[in-house]
Amino acid sequence: MAQPIVLVSGASGNLGQSLCKALRGRFYTIGLDINDAPCADESFHCDFTTPSSIELALHRIKEQHGDRIAAVIHLAAYFDFTGEPNSLYQTLNVDGTRHFLSQLQRFAVERFIYASTMLVHEATVPGHKINESSPVQPGWAYPESKAQAEEAVHQAHGTIPFSILRLAGLYDDHSAVPTLSYQIARIYERDIKSTMYSGDLMAGQSFIHEDDMLALFDAVLERRDALPFKHIVLAGEPEVMGYQALQNRLGQLIHGEQEWQTYDIPEFIAKPGAWFQDKAEPVVPDAFDQGEKPFIKPFMIDLASDHYDLDISHARDALGWQPQHTIFDKLAVMVSNLKADPPAWYRQNGIVLSDWMQTAEEKNVNADTLRENHETQYQQQHYGSLWAHFTNMLLAFWLLTSPFILGYESQQMLISDMASGAALLVFASLSLSWRMGLARWGAGAVGLWLLGAPLLFWAPSAAAYLNNTLVGMLVLGLAIGIRPVPGVSEAAAQTGPNIPPGWDFNPSGWVQRMPIIVLALVGFFISRYLCAYQLGHIDAVWDPFFGGATANPKNGTEEVITSSVSEAWPVPDAGLGALTYALEIITGLMGSVRRWRTMPWLVMLFGIMIVPLGVVSIIFIIIQPIVIGTWCTLCLIGAAAMLIQIPYSLDELVATSEFLYRRKKQGRPLLRIFFLGDTDDGEWQGDASEFRRGPFTIIKDMVAGGVTIPWNLGLAMLVGLWLMFTRLTLDSTGTMANADHIIGSLVLTVVVTAFAESARAVRYLLIPLGIGLLVTPFVYSAAPIAMVASILCGGLLIGLSLPKGKIGNRYGLWTKAIV
Repeated sequence: MAQPIVLVSGASGNLGQSLCKALRGRFYTIGLDINDAPCADESFHCDFTTPSSIELALHRIKEQHGDRIAAVIHLAAYFDFTGEPNSLYQTLNVDGTRHFLSQLQRFAVERFIYASTMLVHEATVPGHKINESSPVQPGWAYPESKAQAEEAVHQAHGTIPFSILRLAGLYDDHSAVPTLSYQIARIYERDIKSTMYSGDLMAGQSFIHEDDMLALFDAVLERRDALPFKHIVLAGEPEVMGYQALQNRLGQLIHGEQEWQTYDIPEFIAKPGAWFQDKAEPVVPDAFDQGEKPFIKPFMIDLASDHYDLDISHARDALGWQPQHTIFDKLAVMVSNLKADPPAWYRQNGIVLSDWMQTAEEKNVNADTLRENHETQYQQQHYGSLWAHFTNMLLAFWLLTSPFILGYESQQMLISDMASGAALLVFASLSLSWRMGLARWGAGAVGLWLLGAPLLFWAPSAAAYLNNTLVGMLVLGLAIGIRPVPGVSEAAAQTGPNIPPGWDFNPSGWVQRMPIIVLALVGFFISRYLCAYQLGHIDAVWDPFFGGATANPKNGTEEVITSSVSEAWPVPDAGLGALTYALEIITGLMGSVRRWRTMPWLVMLFGIMIVPLGVVSIIFIIIQPIVIGTWCTLCLIGAAAMLIQIPYSLDELVATSEFLYRRKKQGRPLLRIFFLGDTDDGEWQGDASEFRRGPFTIIKDMVAGGVTIPWNLGLAMLVGLWLMFTRLTLDSTGTMANADHIIGSLVLTVVVTAFAESARAVRYLLIPLGIGLLVTPFVYSAAPIAMVASILCGGLLIGLSLPKGKIGNRYGLWTKAIV
């Protein structure tokens, strides 16, 4: 005797394939879908949005198998989680069901089984159950379409008996309905949204395991002749876990935490926040987060307190069915499968892989092992650095009391310190938790404010200025300079090389950074000293070489820092210099030896503070004798310190730029790796210390790492120094002296920058400067000796620009640019 025929619509879907497998051997399954159904015994193409396609498919089935069908299981439906209306809800879910039943009237169908959802019912509140007679009042687009499809079944079933199965949220050992799978993913990744919920934390929804759902279909099939002509049944697990209970269970299974802190967010905050995130993310598709839209939509906020607790007594009585699995127990299996292979689990659940998971696959390491190692290391470093946050708490109390102890003369400074102390106390206290990385940035912002407040308010007392600058630097360093630096991705921290691919040395090594930090300290102390004079805290500043105007008792330094150029700034310009140097010191100390790829934003910020500001310093030196009429010895020293930093900082900038270019070419999201870092080609090398060598070797690498002085550039530097001081050496005056001074300053800038092997090509800028020297004697009035000197210097610069000099290192892709 031939096996009874069961038609399964939507047979190519996950549930359809599982159902066909379960029925194999007892029934002959025929799949109907727009895609091939490999698990069915036979498959027919059928587009349920097109009546003619339904008619053709059923006509072929009738020709080949006759008109007797044991059951039709209708699974085909459209579903999305946007909450927005979609034409497929009508054409596929509603009209498709009606047309399907209309065409089935030509067959002898023993039972039509329609897979609906419990969500067609009006939601209740904790403590109340839903049964088959509860009001049908769906809350959003998808269940509305299912309720309308149920009406279509009632209207179009004709002589065919039917069962409508209102099913709970489906899950199996590897996947779940999106609301649950995304909840698991949020907790797994410790997403900030996993700690926030806008709704009743006791409310929850019933679930049903795939095996129990298959058993339900089987029970209906076995009783298809005995069931009522019109039959509706609710099916799901009778025990419901509320949202907080799910949170706690997942937190314990994934992270070993007994209680997952979940904050109740008011709807008037949550809904606009969800709307804004939905509209604003991603700002640049594929640049920051692979173009994935946020899962949480504004309409979900309205449904957050919906409670679906099912009364399944009818399923027990009519079908002899009850669930054999519980979501509480199966979550352990699901989480175990997640940890075994996170990327596979994410793909099975239709969730875009986290960036670090993609990197783990690239590096062929288990993503969960990478995550756990990073978290363990992060926590160890955090708990080893708690002293820093406790120190910031003590500094907060100092700020609250210091205005009275030190006798501040400024009400504005008093209020600033009091407010800063209160804010710092909050941020430093929050920073004691390893999860509160954002609070550390908040404390750092307080430190930055402390550095700038004395300048903004023109602190009248030296005590206030000294207190704020020293405490501000301490707060900044202790908040964000201490390990672990927050915001570095798991993949960047746990995989990848120390030395950039194709390089001979590490541009982020401590020996590379130390010259910059030492020079920044020189500039910091000089700038603070000059700022103290500008603020009126001291009566004079030292200058051993340059005097002021004849009728003016001020020396050259005093003239310069009180000139119209300096006073044009709304705050003391020397103080701005001190603030910049302070930030250079802090950012120079931040990050590991892999920061060229773990913290690209920091490297770029570091470079911006050095390179452009170094150029600004040179411009300021240029205008001193031209606009002000004298020089400032300390300003010259500070400018020299800033200028010398440029060649030492360029290597790291080049390495980071190469890294960003290389990873972007490999398809990585540029903005994400810019802010969070990434891995790179090469093996993990750990944190080997650079200081386990002899002191002379360290000093040699510190001074000469990536920076050399070829003979031609050394001579060009002497030419530049000569040109800067032709007022003294050749007694030049007027525009010719100004021209020599400007060109000499620019020569020094070009030469010092070209000391960096990676910037050696910059030396070619000496050629236009040399040409300028050949021209200026004929443009401006010049004495014969000045004319000869200018022409000689111009020729020298052009000739000295040609040799490249010895290049002792390789610089990856950039090596080709060193000409």
